[in-house]
Amino acid sequence: MRYDLNDLETFLTVLELGTVTAAAARLNLSKSVVSKRITDLEATLGAALFRRNAGRITPTEAALRLAERLRPALNELVAAAESTAWDMDGVAPLRGSLSISAPMSFGIMHLGPIIAGFAVQNPDLAINVSYDDRSRDLAREGFDIGIRIGKSRDNALMQRKLCEDDSIACASPAYLDRHGRPENLTDLRDHQVIGYSHIPNSQLWQFQDRDRYVSPLVEGRLSLNNGEAIRDMAIAGLGLAMLPGFIVAAALADGRLERFLAAHPTKALPIVAVWPPVNPMPAKLRRFIDHVAAELRDPPWRRAALERTT
Repeated sequence: MRYDLNDLETFLTVLELGTVTAAAARLNLSKSVVSKRITDLEATLGAALFRRNAGRITPTEAALRLAERLRPALNELVAAAESTAWDMDGVAPLRGSLSISAPMSFGIMHLGPIIAGFAVQNPDLAINVSYDDRSRDLAREGFDIGIRIGKSRDNALMQRKLCEDDSIACASPAYLDRHGRPENLTDLRDHQVIGYSHIPNSQLWQFQDRDRYVSPLVEGRLSLNNGEAIRDMAIAGLGLAMLPGFIVAAALADGRLERFLAAHPTKALPIVAVWPPVNPMPAKLRRFIDHVAAELRDPPWRRAALERTT
């Protein structure tokens, strides 16, 4: 019994995206080719992988079991095959593909130029980037690497800290003039805060008190799922915000936002690279992580803020 690698990859893509149409678009194939590959794989296996009904497909139990074992095996196979083209000194041209997941705001504001620089240096490497504030399942969704803000909770992933950023409590000067500047943590209960819908306020609003972190009671009528949108609401005077420095550095430098409670330290935000374990580590992955770490050694948002203030 022989298996075609293209058929296996197509099967996993259809399973992930849920439709032949979406899989065909990602793989840059026609729907008829995708359908034929699935049919050929089913014939080889002697088992149905999808139930088809009125244009909709749903995976069978056999498909789910196959995918669970196939994903790590296929990732390992691709990594092993690609690694043969690269020398141990990491100077040979990179080939193959690199799929990257990153947060929306950080990706658009700061990571984009860094990835662009890496793409210029490696013209034979295909790069796919997905910006999304959700925490993606890297192995299941076919990503080689993810960039995440905050400590990774997935112990199954390898990780490397690239840099740290500050969490900054801020508001517009106009809001603080109207409602007063909080002088201690208990003052926060008298203010409207702008929430981040991916993280509860109790986890977002944390301040260091001696040797521990405390979460003062805060409330607000606004909650958004994007940091730049929260920043814009704060600039408009709609409440207090707790945001990473990379989002608010420019607004703080030009006076649209003002920091408060600066004497109360907040939690630092590690910016980390995470990736599914793979051995040997592909050169494309190692060199991309080294490239991003080097670019973030002196974070660009801090340099830009310093240039504005001077």
